[in-house]
Amino acid sequence: MENYLANLGVLICVYSILAITLNFIMGYAGIFSLAHAVFFGFGAYTGGFIALNYTSSMFVTLPAAMVVSAVLSLLLAIPTLRVRGEYFVAASLGLQILAVTLFTEWKGFTGGIGGLVGIPPVSLFGTEIFRPTSFVIVTIVALIVTIGIFHLLVHSNFGRSLRAIRDSESAAAAFGKNVPVIKTVSLAISAALAGMVGALYASYLAFINVESFMLDTSVLIMAMVIIGGTGTQLGPIVGAIVLLSLPSAITYLNFLPQSEIGAIQQIIYGAGMTLLMLFRPGGIVGSGGK
Repeated sequence: MENYLANLGVLICVYSILAITLNFIMGYAGIFSLAHAVFFGFGAYTGGFIALNYTSSMFVTLPAAMVVSAVLSLLLAIPTLRVRGEYFVAASLGLQILAVTLFTEWKGFTGGIGGLVGIPPVSLFGTEIFRPTSFVIVTIVALIVTIGIFHLLVHSNFGRSLRAIRDSESAAAAFGKNVPVIKTVSLAISAALAGMVGALYASYLAFINVESFMLDTSVLIMAMVIIGGTGTQLGPIVGAIVLLSLPSAITYLNFLPQSEIGAIQQIIYGAGMTLLMLFRPGGIVGSGGK
């Protein structure tokens, strides 16, 4: 039971970080992306590849994953941040589809459809961290650091510029804001920290394949942000807790047919999001968490 709760804690921390990083560009910059799982995936594959072939030191795998994901974000940002709204969503969807193909076919880096197997545990000062009860502490620290970074960014001049761009790009540009650069930097920061937690995720599972980084993962992360509260600091964490705890809670309802648990979960997700949009469009946290 202890390991089960620790495992759930690790996953909640991992997805909370992913939701926070997506919320940064979605809630504060108005950039709606369906490719967040791409940055998560490239960070995971980078960390796993380095750990398998070179070193599993946290001081190598995490920075490398952050750099790769940040650079990759520029491939999306530079050609597409000049467009708005649904055009960027379409571009990010195209990147997501392309990335799934790369993850499946680039066998030298990703292991192909079989993925990377036997990834060593992440090490800190030469000590391997592999027990769920130990790893949950690492992810909690990572979550706290992520919260701190984005709290500082949101309440800085950069954060105010992001909100100005979200509210009106034309007005922000008229006041001298370099809109493309600000949006590109925000996307790179978001992608870098998504890549960082991807490397942690890979070392924790010791195995990753393309199934963890497909479109449904990007949609799940976006759902966490929307359900918790877009543009709030606490909302993404609340959304991650709700969407990850709910499946576990449902499995304890013995009167439900176990073979239909997956379908029941999807029905609850859909109904929950619909009710939220109708009665609390700001999410569970709403404007009170800003």
